[in-house]
Amino acid sequence: MSDSKSFPLFEARGTPRELGRQHGAQAAAQVRGFLDFIAAMLKLSRSELRSRALRFLPLFETHCPHLVEEIRGLAEGAAVDFADALALQMRAELGQLPGEACTTFVIAARGTAGGGILIGQNSDMDPEYEQYGYMLRLVPSPREGEGGEPSAAILMWTFGGQLGYHGLNAHGVAHFANALGGGPPWKFGLSHYPIKRMMLEQRTIGEVRLVLHHVPVCSNGNYVVCDGQGRIGDIELTPSGFAFVENERFLVHTNHFLCGKHACAANHNVSVPDSFPRLERARQLVGEMFGHITVDDMKHVLADHAGFPTSICRHPHDGPDHPSVSARGYTAASLIAEPARGLIHVCRGNPCTGTFATCELQSGS
Repeated sequence: MSDSKSFPLFEARGTPRELGRQHGAQAAAQVRGFLDFIAAMLKLSRSELRSRALRFLPLFETHCPHLVEEIRGLAEGAAVDFADALALQMRAELGQLPGEACTTFVIAARGTAGGGILIGQNSDMDPEYEQYGYMLRLVPSPREGEGGEPSAAILMWTFGGQLGYHGLNAHGVAHFANALGGGPPWKFGLSHYPIKRMMLEQRTIGEVRLVLHHVPVCSNGNYVVCDGQGRIGDIELTPSGFAFVENERFLVHTNHFLCGKHACAANHNVSVPDSFPRLERARQLVGEMFGHITVDDMKHVLADHAGFPTSICRHPHDGPDHPSVSARGYTAASLIAEPARGLIHVCRGNPCTGTFATCELQSGS
């Protein structure tokens, strides 16, 4: 990933403190820039940002104390205050603002030409975010109490200093995510970013679900997931619980609820309107190719312009803003993962004009 048009790739190894310190040192420019961006977006001073972030510290200490150590290392490496580094893990949740849009997919092994699961997404968001994005490879040391067994290596796409975002691990667990319209109200809990990281520390979808049963989340979000046992599924996660759907073929998700009691008119009415045609278009394209789908096929799907400019490959437009993504929003990154091979193919910016680079879980490759 040496192309200047690609996202940078950073790698960190060791204990949680060492992971954070190495990550922060390499991504210092992105960390500091992202902090300024978040403060400006939320219209908060840096001291207000820190004060709000510290309210969430007890939740981190209870549910993911190893990440608290990693956050301390991140602050040291990037030369920022600990509370600043903690604020990065909450992002817009500090102002209770909605997230980005996105189109996600997961395809079972029997639906692909290579016989391996394909999973990924287009990440649609406002243009300011792209400059803070990068690929991050983490190789953790064994944690205390794990009997010397190595923790799973992780490869993800993330933003300045966030310890958890979209990606995969060495066990074949992977997840990609999108926002949801409506749903249960915001509730004090962890943000999705540390939860995304904890999901990538698991060995199976079953273990992922156990995490979600025990860890409180503050807002709504959707995940397509898979594991090394060949299972694929979708999780609509809310502050009042989650719905899980498993499938033997493929799953596509956009920005409205599809499962259970939350898949109702009230929530659909407040969802971004183009979520519905994007879902049907993605289902159609994947369904037509099922059984012989390749990575290149999915590149074409993610570059599709049906419904342009609010298509699967999203572009800015003159229409109204929506809480999920503004009219300035576009596809800032396109990602296709092959978990069994430890690969993520990533395009910086719109996939209709950009070039995909391949990033490997195994360093030195």
